[in-house]
Amino acid sequence: MSSLAAPQSGLIRQYLVLTKPRVTQLAVFCAFIGMFLAVPGIPDLNRVVFGTLGIWLLAAAAFAMNCLIEQEVDARMLRTARRATARGTISSTQVIALSGLLGGVGMLVLYHLVNPLTMWLTFATFVGYAVIYTIILKPRTPQNIVIGGLSGAMPPALGWAAVADTVPAEAWLLVLIIFIWTPPHFWALALYRRHDYVKSGLPMLPVTHGQQYTQLQILLYSVALLTTTILPYIIRMSGVLYLSCALVLGAIFVGYAWQLYRKYSDALARRLFRYSILYLSLLFLALLVDHWVTLLI
Repeated sequence: MSSLAAPQSGLIRQYLVLTKPRVTQLAVFCAFIGMFLAVPGIPDLNRVVFGTLGIWLLAAAAFAMNCLIEQEVDARMLRTARRATARGTISSTQVIALSGLLGGVGMLVLYHLVNPLTMWLTFATFVGYAVIYTIILKPRTPQNIVIGGLSGAMPPALGWAAVADTVPAEAWLLVLIIFIWTPPHFWALALYRRHDYVKSGLPMLPVTHGQQYTQLQILLYSVALLTTTILPYIIRMSGVLYLSCALVLGAIFVGYAWQLYRKYSDALARRLFRYSILYLSLLFLALLVDHWVTLLI
């Protein structure tokens, strides 16, 4: 019994890794925050539950397809070489079946238990990431993460649509914040993993334009990010509590980027990458807390 359970457990874990659970969790968290910002009070909990489930399933399906499409590239990179698709321990047919099952169930959940708008927006996000970004942009241009970043920035709009049946300007502002956050976040990773990207053959910015140019771009995007995160306060979408958090979190982000620009090290690039994940989580949490505090006042 135990000898059979171990391989099955290992296989399930390999499938789970293909869905990139950590990245999926961050995307779903941003969608979840969008749901609670979409209405003045507590949103419809059925929509929250099923909207979260459907968005998670389609995000997981997109990441699984990404792993399948990039299996040869992943096999050449130390960071991704242990993925089941890169090692060939899970076949292409199995990955397609996994992605199809997750995506299909996710679309049914969103269409029937949330609303068609959220389903179509989430499906468009799936196509944008799995097809436009992974197949067309990533192997062809060093600006892949900038152009393709829109699909990764969509979760707040998806969450907003799930609850409000519409996507107003406030939701797109949240999308803009993640869109501008994505390049410095990902380029920090690409810097300390640049040797991996040389092996991969992908035209990542540190490979095509060099380390110093990438450091400058990270700094410029970090300043742009700090400026953009002030906009929710300017349009009265949020209050002083959020503004204070945005300024402190953004100043730390810019500080890391400035240090990286002045005196590069892989350790510092790694710290910036890790902080960028914490930054986005705390920023969106600050939006939610400010939203509730404003309601109570």
